[in-house]
Amino acid sequence: MALSDNMRGAFLMAAGMTAFTVNDAFVKTLGGDVPLFQILFLRGIGVTLGLLALSVALGQLRLEQSRADWGLIGVRSLAEAFGAFFFVTALFNMPIANVSAILQALPLTVALGGALWLKEPLGWRRMTAILVGFAGVLLIVRPGGADFNIFAVSALATVLCVTVRDLVVRRMSATVPSVLISLSASVVVMTSAGAASIFVDWTPVSGRQGVMLGGATLSLIGGYIFSVAAMRVGEIGFVAPFRYTSLLVALLIGVVFFDEVPRALTLVGAGIVVATGLFTLWRERQIRLRRRVIPDRIR
Repeated sequence: MALSDNMRGAFLMAAGMTAFTVNDAFVKTLGGDVPLFQILFLRGIGVTLGLLALSVALGQLRLEQSRADWGLIGVRSLAEAFGAFFFVTALFNMPIANVSAILQALPLTVALGGALWLKEPLGWRRMTAILVGFAGVLLIVRPGGADFNIFAVSALATVLCVTVRDLVVRRMSATVPSVLISLSASVVVMTSAGAASIFVDWTPVSGRQGVMLGGATLSLIGGYIFSVAAMRVGEIGFVAPFRYTSLLVALLIGVVFFDEVPRALTLVGAGIVVATGLFTLWRERQIRLRRRVIPDRIR
């Protein structure tokens, strides 16, 4: 029995989010043994080479983009680089499920950013969902509590960087290849990490650590490929909610491999964030459907 486009897109999105979370787990195992910038640089080499080969194979290494698009690609790539630094910093020092739960606020922050910066419509229902979702984030990070520290702030900074990254993409021309965008970001992350790594003492990479780096590289490439493919198959409103697969995988990995059992408040906060994010995506889908119906009625 053949799968519908929506179901194929859902499976691809779930696979992409799983691959990204597996990458996070591989990187987390290296924390404390290999310097952060060394990890980002070595992983970046593999990811850049993989994406370069993919872009050539797909015929998407098209550099004849407009100056405006290249400027947006540059801004997005810088946001990706800062986001990678903040994310890995948080990942080294926090439970993987907590970091993943905070990142689930992205649909909410992107919706809010779209309203403030891109002047996209934002009704009172979605605005209420955003406020409730941010309350869920506060339950996870718990400002003023014993678990609130600079690393929780680093996770929140990751959300800010990724929000900028995703909003910038909406300004790009539809003709800019997705793989080229990912490749450009990978190059900037790799080169900036390489430059920063000059000022830290490198450590020899053991066989086990090499396997972890290799696993992180392959997982990250897989995440890029699956997530890009997912957004080109099926309806966005149907496919996008499967991003939350990453939270379930992070919870499982945290318990099984890192002996990290989330606190009850973290689980409650994560549930609130996911629920409000799903509602936001549902409202966006309803609005898009309504816009399609109105022109048909006018005709």
